[in-house]
Amino acid sequence: MMFMRKWGFILAITGIFFCTDLFAQIQNDTTYFERFTDMVTGRLYFSRKYTGLDIRDRLKEAPLLRYRPNSTLNMGVGASYDVFTLNLALGFGFLNPERGKGDTKYLDAQLHAYPDKWAIDGFLQVYNGYHLVPEGEFAEESQHYYYRPDIKVREVGASVKYVFNGEKFSYKAAFLQTEWQKKSAGTLLVGAEIYGGLAKGDSSFIPKSVMIDPSRDFDKLFFMEFGPNIGYAYTLVIAKHYFLMGAASGNIGVGFTNQYGLEKSTNWSVNANYLLKASVGYNSKRWAVNANYVYSKVRLAKNDDFNNSLITGNYRLNLIYRFIPSPKVRKFLDTINPYQYLE
Repeated sequence: MMFMRKWGFILAITGIFFCTDLFAQIQNDTTYFERFTDMVTGRLYFSRKYTGLDIRDRLKEAPLLRYRPNSTLNMGVGASYDVFTLNLALGFGFLNPERGKGDTKYLDAQLHAYPDKWAIDGFLQVYNGYHLVPEGEFAEESQHYYYRPDIKVREVGASVKYVFNGEKFSYKAAFLQTEWQKKSAGTLLVGAEIYGGLAKGDSSFIPKSVMIDPSRDFDKLFFMEFGPNIGYAYTLVIAKHYFLMGAASGNIGVGFTNQYGLEKSTNWSVNANYLLKASVGYNSKRWAVNANYVYSKVRLAKNDDFNNSLITGNYRLNLIYRFIPSPKVRKFLDTINPYQYLE
């Protein structure tokens, strides 16, 4: 959220998740990973989220247009206990010096939850204000960036995958830090995804300086896609404490795109989308440090020789310390733990 950017700071609630398992908790193989259900996992972290729009005209003389938001680099603190996680972050001014990109107002809510045997990703993006990258691309001499405050992007999506080897492979160790992967392991992933949204501006997305044929230009896209996915995730563990994790899943999305210019055009197609995750770091009983990245690309159905796509990213650096809470603190945490009500 960036509505307070003019005053030099932003309050972003980056996660208040009751990540309760839909089924009874599985018995994990403790030689592969260890759980820290009786400890509080505290974290200091830095993060940035973004959702961009790529416009690709298949005509050879047309350039690729990459619209990106001016989202903030946030610094925050968080804690996890059992299945409960709370993260709070601020986009401090000293972390975000102005560089002529133009203002972006946004709400970017991303859910990345890992109940036993499942990986769930949810996206809700509301962005107003975009610039073209790289710096200077089609910008006037007095500007660093070509800036469009009128461009808006809205996207809602979800990806759900079944984790076949959940007894030995831990997503939480790489991304939530509430577990510790001690031995290398991998797993097959199978599930489904759905995405929908729109992008629009007050005028054509294509700058006047590179317009080839004004009759082909457009100022609004509306899309919907859904379909199955399949993927694989693997964590390489070195000397028990150091790890490198990667996950990739592909989605065959069936859907349509409405493109609005001088006339409305609609096209249905099958598109190959993908979701990538990576994490690298050090883990131990008390201390951990890692960097992770989530990247999603949703291709829209081709309209009038335009291949457009939405790009979503989220990268973080986490510094972790785990500790056993006092009896009073543990009693309080147990009272708000939603897992206690599940059988």
